Amino acid sequence: MRAQAKRIRHEEEEESAFVSMTDMTVGFLFIMMILLAFFASQTRETETVPMSRFESMVSERDEWRATAKAQEATITDLKDQLEKLKKERAALLLTIERKDEEISKKDQTISELEKEIERLQQRLKDLEIVDPLEAYLARVTQTRREMLTRLRDAIRADFPDLQIELSEESDALRFQGEGLFASNRSDLARDRRDIVARLAQRLNEVLPCFTIGQASQFDRTCNSGFVMIEAVQIEGHTDNVGTDRLNRTLSAARANNTFFAMTQAAQGVMEHLNLKSQPVLSVAAYGPDRPVAPNDTQEGRATNRRIDLRFIMVTPQDTDGIEVVREALESVVDQP
Repeated sequence: MRAQAKRIRHEEEEESAFVSMTDMTVGFLFIMMILLAFFASQTRETETVPMSRFESMVSERDEWRATAKAQEATITDLKDQLEKLKKERAALLLTIERKDEEISKKDQTISELEKEIERLQQRLKDLEIVDPLEAYLARVTQTRREMLTRLRDAIRADFPDLQIELSEESDALRFQGEGLFASNRSDLARDRRDIVARLAQRLNEVLPCFTIGQASQFDRTCNSGFVMIEAVQIEGHTDNVGTDRLNRTLSAARANNTFFAMTQAAQGVMEHLNLKSQPVLSVAAYGPDRPVAPNDTQEGRATNRRIDLRFIMVTPQDTDGIEVVREALESVVDQP
């Protein structure tokens, strides 16, 4: 009994000890739980935010994401535009390069044109410097035309029906058709002698200012260009009917008969001298060699049967020759 009671007492002691350990463990766990709860409460207080703030942040995040997406699209668009601009720039640079080449070519053309203009301007200046000889010869031609026109108009006034014209070269008076001679005749018709006489008188009025000699009446007012006559040639012409010998003899006879009629009507006409002190009035015969119309018609042949009164002028070869003519004409003024 005693042993059993001892054993029971021993078991109670062991149970008491066990209960004590359990209580301690429970207590420890409880403390740990309190600590964990404390730390958990502390953690939630630091990491937890109010719902309104959270929602605001989420909204801002979404807005930023939308903005970022929009910016990304903008960046993509800008990249596309940049690429396009780069291509356009390259094209413009190529165009500019081509334009530069064109401009360079045009500049070269302009430079060549400017040189050509400069050359032409210089040429114009050179042309403006009048050659004294050319200017004198031009005055000679003009003066001869004026003398022949004056003589033609005077004869026309005296004989309105007479066929008298200025030659194409304005160097001769042309008595055409049946004006002075009948066909195959060398003698002047009686009613035509008055024409030749009047021609000699009119010629005697023109020659003094352009010749030297005792009959000369040179004056600057009538001959400001210092022009001089070399010869006034009475030329006989025929048509082509008949033999060459006959036509040449006939043309010479017509020229000579006209010459004698003129010198008889105006005896002083032979006193007009040229630079060589020779009478300016002379004769020439050409037969059919110088027709002025076709010989295959009656009218043409009549036109070729004619007398030409040709003025041959002194034409110096240089300026020294011009001075010789001037001195010869001025010497007339000093003669007694």
